[in-house]
Amino acid sequence: MTETLLNILRERYALAKLDTGDMATLKANGMTFTVDAYHAEGLGHLSVMCAKGFFGLMKMDTLIIHPTAVDLPLYSYDRIYAMGNDTLIVELYDTLLGKCELDRLNEVKAAYTDLPERDPGEHWYDSLKLDVSLSKKGKKQQQARFDELAVAHFRAYLAAPAQTAVSAEEKRRKAAVYVEGLLQNGGPSTDVFKKSLGEESTAKLFREVLFGTC
Repeated sequence: MTETLLNILRERYALAKLDTGDMATLKANGMTFTVDAYHAEGLGHLSVMCAKGFFGLMKMDTLIIHPTAVDLPLYSYDRIYAMGNDTLIVELYDTLLGKCELDRLNEVKAAYTDLPERDPGEHWYDSLKLDVSLSKKGKKQQQARFDELAVAHFRAYLAAPAQTAVSAEEKRRKAAVYVEGLLQNGGPSTDVFKKSLGEESTAKLFREVLFGTC
């Protein structure tokens, strides 16, 4: 699915692949992760992380957009396939410097209320998360419908009217609030990487590769 999202991005932006060095392949919690990062001209920093483990019974895909050239929210897509279940988590975080019209994303959400909701739980970053975010969990048989939702929501995000003449440095500072909060307070994936890679390598992965805040 991440390749589909990348192709949608390529319709709008030129992507230049970045060198992820020793972060290109990682092992953590019984999973093998492959990590790619890109500069999207006119958009900002982009990363894609795919993981497989437990004899192929579990797959995880992540795509993160940290917009620095347009005033869009930070975007995080996670998809987890495990034990016959399909989980879709799309979270948008308030890194906005001004106003951004996101009503179309709520319209997309409303068109897919047939898909079962997932309880995201409570986290320290809830105050930063926007209500256009998604949290769904269903069965493998619903994968095509989940894919439709992910694509429609993603297209609505990219098409949202946003100011282009923004300060990249200010955008980085806003995104860093979330990233540094993850490193300090933890999160589902943050804690896994800290345990396997250590705090220093996890900080490098998050700041330099996944989010591009430094």
